[in-house]
Amino acid sequence: MVPDLTLRAFRYPPIDINSGGPSAAHLKRFEVTKSASIWQLEEKSPARCSVFRRGDLLEVPRTLFTHYGIYLGENRVAHLVPDIMPVLTNNKQLIKPVVTNKRLILGCIYKIASVRVDSVEDFAYGAQILVNDMDMQIKCQALANEDVARRAEKLIGSIRYSLLWNNCEHFVTYCRYGTPVSRQTERFCSCLKSIIRDQRSVALTVLLGMMYTICFGLAPSTTLPTILIPFTMWMAG
Repeated sequence: MVPDLTLRAFRYPPIDINSGGPSAAHLKRFEVTKSASIWQLEEKSPARCSVFRRGDLLEVPRTLFTHYGIYLGENRVAHLVPDIMPVLTNNKQLIKPVVTNKRLILGCIYKIASVRVDSVEDFAYGAQILVNDMDMQIKCQALANEDVARRAEKLIGSIRYSLLWNNCEHFVTYCRYGTPVSRQTERFCSCLKSIIRDQRSVALTVLLGMMYTICFGLAPSTTLPTILIPFTMWMAG
């Protein structure tokens, strides 16, 4: 039986950005790895535990996108991850392990995610971590680091997910700047607009539609898309 989950709404609660002073933006790069030998070297370094501050915004590159999280201190990172497992079970021991690609993809399809806490190593997954880089790109002023961490902690748990409108970047920008925004979504929408405005896309769509009609024959399921999709793109452009 699928457990009943009470999911938070897409909209984040409004906050007063003047409630906390701006945090000092400090850019540092720190290589996190699961290699035992490198861990031993890093453990001996006095800077090992002072690289991140509670409330820092961490970002790591993935194959097709950038993943974001908020550092909570004591080697813990809060981040929003699509995950199907909370829909299937309430067993925390089954939910706790690192989210696999299968769990992530099914979470995206089901539009369910979790704001969860993982170690820095599991969050980075072998990639390089960039700290507070967004402070130099977002026009909003960063809040005090302690306020950032507390907001992240309040959102821990199940939450509705949208790849474009409520992703990990929306989560961290809400926590750190008071406004949920996503530059990745903006870039995707900008690219989509340029494709629609390019009249060559219309010609390509017509060509593909004609080939589809030739292969599968004339029918409402083939003819209507062949006409409507190019017409819509033409009008939008």
